[in-house]
Amino acid sequence: MADIPRRLFLAASGATLFAPAILRAAETPPAEIRDRPEGARRNISSFQRQDWHDHFDSLGAAAIVADTTSRALHFWSGDGSDYRIYPTSVPMTDELTKRGYTQVVRKKVGPDWTPTPSMVERNPELKYMPPGPDNPLGTHAMYLSWPAYLIHGTHDTRKIGRRSSDGCIGLYNFAIEELFAITPVGAQVRII
Repeated sequence: MADIPRRLFLAASGATLFAPAILRAAETPPAEIRDRPEGARRNISSFQRQDWHDHFDSLGAAAIVADTTSRALHFWSGDGSDYRIYPTSVPMTDELTKRGYTQVVRKKVGPDWTPTPSMVERNPELKYMPPGPDNPLGTHAMYLSWPAYLIHGTHDTRKIGRRSSDGCIGLYNFAIEELFAITPVGAQVRII
């Protein structure tokens, strides 16, 4: 009988040690991620919460921080009640990465894509692409005040979590659709 409290203590201790893993497992990812091939899920980098105060004086209409190191995009609504984090693709090299402050100047569902002259210089086979499943901008695009820099979706889910873009910030199509719906034109953006 004296062993029962000890066994209960050991069982409770073991459960306590595994509680964080159990809680993480309970946070089931959306079907779009969960049902992907195992290799695609591994591309998602780990990232930490950001505090908008570290980047902006106020939230304005809304605020976005795209962290190219952790490969995550952080969104805050204008009143601060909505904070979301999305895994992203980031530019392939530091030379392609533009950092600083900008803003969303327009949004488009079903964007078409024209490669920039520097992209064509690196890969002469690149050509204009209308909206559709082969378009590298995915289903939605948010254009920044910097020419040729966008936050957009991608049909190639292998790119998320990797250095794979020519300068833009890419998200899963389901994620850019969600972000697109809650981000107003004029939202401030910081790329770090």
